Amino acid sequence: MLNNKTILITGGTGSFGKAFTKYVLEKYNPKKIIIYSRDEFKQFMMQNEFKEHASKLRFFIGDVRDKERLMRAFEGVDYVIHAAALKQVPACEYNPAEAIKTNINGAQNIIDAALDSGVKKVVALSTDKAVNPVNLYGGTKLVSDKLFIAANAYAGSKDICFSIVRYGNVAGSRGSVIPFFNNIIKQGKTELPITDYRMTRFWISLREGVELVIKALEEAKGGETFISKIPSFKITDLAEAMCPGCTMPEVGIREGEKLHEIMVTVEDSMTTYEYDKHYIVYPQMVWSEHRKVAPTGKKVEDGFSYSSGNNTVWLSVEEIRERLKEVDLEK
Repeated sequence: MLNNKTILITGGTGSFGKAFTKYVLEKYNPKKIIIYSRDEFKQFMMQNEFKEHASKLRFFIGDVRDKERLMRAFEGVDYVIHAAALKQVPACEYNPAEAIKTNINGAQNIIDAALDSGVKKVVALSTDKAVNPVNLYGGTKLVSDKLFIAANAYAGSKDICFSIVRYGNVAGSRGSVIPFFNNIIKQGKTELPITDYRMTRFWISLREGVELVIKALEEAKGGETFISKIPSFKITDLAEAMCPGCTMPEVGIREGEKLHEIMVTVEDSMTTYEYDKHYIVYPQMVWSEHRKVAPTGKKVEDGFSYSSGNNTVWLSVEEIRERLKEVDLEK
């Protein structure tokens, strides 16, 4: 599907962008992959990392806030993966206007540029924090999700569709709990602070996140939200797996933090269908008959919800320890 296609990744120098680029270059023969981001140094580092694929890669300095630059970058692009965002919860709380400019206004710029440039498909990365948001970052991503879903209403007769993939923190990603614990352990300490003993999270690897985006590119018709079926773990079990015998004082939940990662709410269950390895939340609105999506999966029961707290698949301490071997703890 991606052979001889031009793909643009916003925020492409991040962990996801690099993993997606590596995956596509291994599995397909794209015409071109465009990395669109603001940081010239990260682009320089990524150019060196992928220098054997220099003929396939292009690096564009640009901000999703800049619609004119996006219009230039989108020329000749077939598929857009929108990964750029301000993601740090405290930073968004302290700089709310900046979060809105990037996460909301930037999303609308992506939509407008895609509609006007002949792009075929746009997949936007969402987050569990957009579901019943309790912080500004989650609030901006909720609005972003709504914009991308509603963008299908503006497509008219154009051959373009917009869809979303949703997952929580990727295992080992910057700012998440695994590198936080790892830094404490490297300092020789034997005490790992736990915000709440009841806290749970989903476990998703970078590769699984990339594969979910590929699935969306292959299957999306317009307005769907794709969610992987993945295991849960208890934060206390993660601490035990990383530092056997360490003490775990409970220090209290932080502002803007949730006990569990939520992917599908009871309200969303009305349009949620289950598949072998994922769920799809279909849009509640139908904009035109030729864009109507006919689900092929199994409708979930009324009242269904999907969170890391009510999951049916859990990782044991030993299973967590095995999975940690695949996480780059030094980045």
